[in-house]
Amino acid sequence: MTDKLVIFDTTLRDGEQSPGASMTRDEKLRIARQLERLKVDVIEAGFAASSNGDFEAVKAIAQVIKDSTVCSLARANDRDIGRAADALEGAASARIHTFIATSALHMEKKLRMTPDEVFEQAKLAVRYARSRVGDVEFSPEDGYRSDPDFLCRVIEAVINEGATTINIPDTVGYAVPELYGNFIKNLRERIPNSDKAIWSVHCHNDLGMAVANSLAGVQIGGARQIECTINGLGERAGNCSLEEVVMAVRTRRDYFKLDVGVDISQIVPASRMVSQTTGFVVQPNKAVVGANAFAHASGIHQDGVLKARDTYEIMRAEDVGWSANKIVLGKLSGRNAFKQRLQELGIVMESEAEVNTAFAKFKELADRKSEIFDEDILALVSEEQAGSMTELYSLVSLSQSSETGEKPQATVVFNARGVETMGTSSGNGPVDASLKAIEGHVNSGAELVLYSVNAITSGSTESQGEVTVRLQHSGRVVNGVGADPDIVVASAKAYLSALNKLHSTAERVAAQG
Repeated sequence: MTDKLVIFDTTLRDGEQSPGASMTRDEKLRIARQLERLKVDVIEAGFAASSNGDFEAVKAIAQVIKDSTVCSLARANDRDIGRAADALEGAASARIHTFIATSALHMEKKLRMTPDEVFEQAKLAVRYARSRVGDVEFSPEDGYRSDPDFLCRVIEAVINEGATTINIPDTVGYAVPELYGNFIKNLRERIPNSDKAIWSVHCHNDLGMAVANSLAGVQIGGARQIECTINGLGERAGNCSLEEVVMAVRTRRDYFKLDVGVDISQIVPASRMVSQTTGFVVQPNKAVVGANAFAHASGIHQDGVLKARDTYEIMRAEDVGWSANKIVLGKLSGRNAFKQRLQELGIVMESEAEVNTAFAKFKELADRKSEIFDEDILALVSEEQAGSMTELYSLVSLSQSSETGEKPQATVVFNARGVETMGTSSGNGPVDASLKAIEGHVNSGAELVLYSVNAITSGSTESQGEVTVRLQHSGRVVNGVGADPDIVVASAKAYLSALNKLHSTAERVAAQG
């Protein structure tokens, strides 16, 4: 049993399963570089067999990441495992994560396989995966709701076949900490070769206990790997939150007595990047990375903090990456300074033409906003790269009028499939009027299921507004994000961004686990 806790980040795989959180290859690559700076041990880059786009993303990440292990998920069959191995070829450190359901419910209703068939499939899958890479993780999907006797049989067999990590998922977020910890402890005690593999936990947050369950799996169960995501991103109620488990283990090292290799100063930058890329805004009272995480409103608290920070603060804000917003660039900054800042933020442009386009957007923003922060640059580049993905729709100009007692009006000029189009509409407010002006010409038939506004930087009315629009149509859910000092313009950009994603032909197959 090691005193090192392995941090396995699955933001790019399980986190991406959040409705509307699909990322492009370039977005995944940028986040992977930030995860490497964060010094996570394992980056689960995707599900290579799910689509050509995911295969290419895993392949691109495997070729550039040097300091973290790059992992691909694969169902327990030769095709998936072969695609994962092909995508990971050339990686400095590669892992295949293969899985098959082991609960009676899943085997009968979903797989339509007998326990013996699942047992054989699991063995063959790990054997083949081990023939392709030296590092193989096995997950019994819905493991926590599986029969312990059957689970012992399967896990003992896959360890004999060469599995180096055994992950016990609480796939549906059903566990409670003490029971989950003891469940893993009992498995480890009963399986003769359990010491030949590292044990891992993967908990979902349906009952709000993903972090607690994961830590119980470590402290009670003896697991030494936690699978987690930035901001707790993930389908349904999300996954175990990386920032919370890392800071819990570090802050309470007296109790856990474990080391983590994460560079915690990169936590907040990672959180902001994932939030701005996916459009999933971090709630203000979110632990560690929320805007209010280190804010004190109570007079008693403020007095205590001023006298001695540790009266009410168990962590230092600056340690996890919070700091006074540092002005990095302004309207007089040159192209080289801008390019250097892109590199420092982990943003890689494919060509000089892309750098020039981004720089032009930066100068345009600098003319309207005197202070440019890192968050502004991330938002600018995210918007630019999202637009280059499938540029079916783009904003040209917008004008609107609103007056107390009068119905707001908006006129929007936008490119629609290469044709400049103008739409005019009234609405309950200028945002409503603007979006109706676009939809009146596009006729997408999509339902607007979320509209959210967030200030990219705090402390000034000059801050850019970041708008997230979520559309749903024919079972497909997409997020569009737009940023601009004018919130109405940001709203129109976000709506057009969502339409671009809605009409994208990129394939997505939901992963499991």
